[in-house]
Amino acid sequence: MASLTFLAAATVAAAASAGPLRARLALSRAKQPSLAGHARLARLVARCVPAYEYDDALFFGVDGAPGPVTDRRRAAFAALSATLHERHGRTMRLTAELTPALADLAFTSAYRVPFPFSHRVREALPAAVFADAADGVTLTDLDGQELYDVAGSYGVNLLGADRYKAFIRRAAARADGLGATLGFYHPVTLANVDDLCRISGLDAVSFHMSGTEAVMQAVRLARYHTGRRKLVRFAGAYHGWWGDVQPGIGNPDRARDTYTLRDMDAASLAVLARRHDIACVLVNPLQALHPNRGAPSDSALAAGGRRAGVDRAAYSAWLAQVRDVCTRRGIVLIVDEVFTGFRLARGGAQEYFGVRADMVTYGKTLGGGFPVGVVCGRAALMKRYRDDRPADICFARGTFNAHPYVMAAMREFLDWHASDEADAAYAALDATWAQRAEQLNVRLADEALPVRVSALSTIWTVDYCAPSRYHWMFQYYLRAAGLALSWVGSGRLVFSLAYDDASFAAVADRFVAAARAMRDGGWWWHAPGATDRGDRRAILREMIAARFGQARARR
Repeated sequence: MASLTFLAAATVAAAASAGPLRARLALSRAKQPSLAGHARLARLVARCVPAYEYDDALFFGVDGAPGPVTDRRRAAFAALSATLHERHGRTMRLTAELTPALADLAFTSAYRVPFPFSHRVREALPAAVFADAADGVTLTDLDGQELYDVAGSYGVNLLGADRYKAFIRRAAARADGLGATLGFYHPVTLANVDDLCRISGLDAVSFHMSGTEAVMQAVRLARYHTGRRKLVRFAGAYHGWWGDVQPGIGNPDRARDTYTLRDMDAASLAVLARRHDIACVLVNPLQALHPNRGAPSDSALAAGGRRAGVDRAAYSAWLAQVRDVCTRRGIVLIVDEVFTGFRLARGGAQEYFGVRADMVTYGKTLGGGFPVGVVCGRAALMKRYRDDRPADICFARGTFNAHPYVMAAMREFLDWHASDEADAAYAALDATWAQRAEQLNVRLADEALPVRVSALSTIWTVDYCAPSRYHWMFQYYLRAAGLALSWVGSGRLVFSLAYDDASFAAVADRFVAAARAMRDGGWWWHAPGATDRGDRRAILREMIAARFGQARARR
């Protein structure tokens, strides 16, 4: 009898635990198998990676290149350094002077290339981050060198530098009467809100000072109204630098309420359909360009190539499935358009991919040249209090939210957005930039250069289609050819609509010339039979050796 009682109790306990166990297994199956999908493992691995740098021989021959090739690389490196110092000497000197005291610049300077190469590169090819003027599609540095701007002000510059200068001048004149009076609204705010509700297809708006802050507020409201804590993000997606949406490397705190799932995968839909603790799903449409991979940066080009590409139909179908399961499960779908908003279509990614969100976040170009973050949402989700419980509120307010000058500059952008000029720009947007990418890729293929571009409208990523430990060098050849890139190098090229056919042709010529110079410098040599996987294994062996070497040194 006692044994039967024990068996019954064990059966009940097993049944009680089966549900949570199945949920946990489903969550594990929905994670991207790379480190991008395993935040805790990524943090652990990051803590174990030792710091080391290559000596002269390894710097030029870590891939086992023969002597003539390493000699050619050494000479090319010296010549490139001399060229950049000659052309951009003053700009480089001031950058070097500023770097130790400006923490942001110290970080980006250290992480432009893979860390074993970084020290020597910073000495020979230092960053040059000052600019004296911007006109149309070009920047002029402190040495008078004119560069074509493909950095795009981190996505802000959709319309060309001259247009934003005009926006800011007119906004300053329009807001001059009110000035920096805060806590009161400039009259243009009403028109801005009306336009944003119409564009987003949603009911209400709140203003913030950055895209990161806007995403924070959207998630906070979703949690408030659903009574749930967990948020879902997809592997590799960037939603700002705050903890809950950056749970892996780069975040010193543990993000306990975040599930990082696999993009474009049925297992992720199954998790959304079964769990009861998910408040919201965050979607960054930029991931259509590189699903389940992080924002591309040359600092991650330690080994192998980089692949990207957009399947618009497949990503649209995926978002439709996410929309459906979120509707059925009462999960708030947040489309983060801080970067993509107004770059893909007049109605943003919602229009481009055919999805309707419960909340949308905007930023970047919407501010007309000023910092801004915006949340648009359904009325019920945007409400920050409960009528039946007056002390139960979701407070959020910023001193500079809806700043008069920002509102006036936003009005300038939205006036353009409603213009006939915008009609023409959006009508040809996707076809124009897809054609330009294809034309450039044909030129690169014709010359057998192992580099291509992938485009999501005006947002491009440079791909590499041959194994190499030196793809990160390409950014310096691009700069020497007259292109201005952001600190992530060839990982992200961002164009403005001010590029006409002639100015784009000039960029394409420089891009191809840079690729030729990279090839001629010997950087794309690779041994017969070399593979990306082999390069990654070689790096793993290096790290293990460096780790054990440090351990012996400590003993």
